[in-house]
Amino acid sequence: MNKIFNLKNKSLLVILIILIFFSFKLGYNYFIVKENEPFKPDPNIMLVHYIDVGQGDSILIQVNNKNLLIDSGPNSDEKKLFNYLSSLYIDKFDYVIATHPHEDHIGNMAKIIKDYSVLEFYAPKIQSTTKTFEKMLDTLKSKHLKINVIKKGTNSIDLGHNTKVTVFSPIKDFYEDLNNYSPVIKIEYGNTSFLFTGDAQKEVEKEILDNNENITANVLKIGHHGSSTSTSTNFLKKVNPMISVISVGKDNIYNHPYEGTINLLNMNKITIYRTDIDGNILLYSDGYKITKKH
Repeated sequence: MNKIFNLKNKSLLVILIILIFFSFKLGYNYFIVKENEPFKPDPNIMLVHYIDVGQGDSILIQVNNKNLLIDSGPNSDEKKLFNYLSSLYIDKFDYVIATHPHEDHIGNMAKIIKDYSVLEFYAPKIQSTTKTFEKMLDTLKSKHLKINVIKKGTNSIDLGHNTKVTVFSPIKDFYEDLNNYSPVIKIEYGNTSFLFTGDAQKEVEKEILDNNENITANVLKIGHHGSSTSTSTNFLKKVNPMISVISVGKDNIYNHPYEGTINLLNMNKITIYRTDIDGNILLYSDGYKITKKH
């Protein structure tokens, strides 16, 4: 009787081990990268990488074997960005978006254009006289790439099956503050959605609210590194996210994120992830739920 009981126990243990193995394999196989092989995400998953580039922005979206890069962070954190991209074995970007001409968003853009195959490049219609911006333009010319103007209604960004990209701004042709040229973009994958805001401020948030746009999203990239200039109460309520992400540098001189912004997020019971605390943040969606890779 004891032998039969022990045999049953051993059989159950073997079955349990097999189930755990296959559960792990099925749940995480799209993160496994074999040495010297390209990183190939599961085609049924959308990955959103909020890359830790210090006091700046850089976000990579991967879905349907396509890569979309939003901003490239400041030049001071070039190594962080390119080490991360190298770890994914990326060799091309289907789309690159430079949200606005500030260095903390386009500091590494010239090198991105130079080192990778870029199929389509987008930026708002605004010029700058900075060396960083001019270097970006020169590199675009050297690769025979044109700038596609991104603005409200731009509908030429196609991320493939089960996705939808909506651009809500910029709305006007002129803004006094360069931050407000930042496009506010919603990317939907199945029943899940992500809102990207660059450094868009409350002025643009109000314009979008006045247009009664459907900006509801599960995940909100907090505008302007969590500054007091962005994330109005009304805008946050309309987005109604479960998760917020703040791209911000540790111990930065601007005291970002603003305490009031953090309090507002906490008051609305929104999960907060921060690159200065969490480092690189990777969220993945299967079209039904969003999970953070730990």
